[in-house]
Amino acid sequence: MATGHDQGVGWAMVSLGFFIFVYYTVWVIILPFVEPGVFVHKLFPPRIYAIAGPLLAGVVALALIGLFVCYVSLKSKKKKS
Repeated sequence: MATGHDQGVGWAMVSLGFFIFVYYTVWVIILPFVEPGVFVHKLFPPRIYAIAGPLLAGVVALALIGLFVCYVSLKSKKKKS
C-alpha cells in the first residue's frame, strides 16, 4: 500500500514530467510561429538546444547501455571459465 509520502513523490514526478513536456512542446512547436521581438522568446534558450540537448542525452544513454552490456557479457564469460 502506498503511503502519503510515496504519493507525494509520485505526484511531484508526474508534475515535473508534465511541466517538461509542456515547456518543450511550446519551445519546439509554438515558438517558431511567434514574432522574434516578443517577450516570450526570452523565456526559452536558442532553438539549436532543442535538438542538441536530446541528441546528446540519447548518445550518452546509448553509450551507457553499451558499456553495461559489455560489462555484463565480460562478467558472464569470467564465470563460465
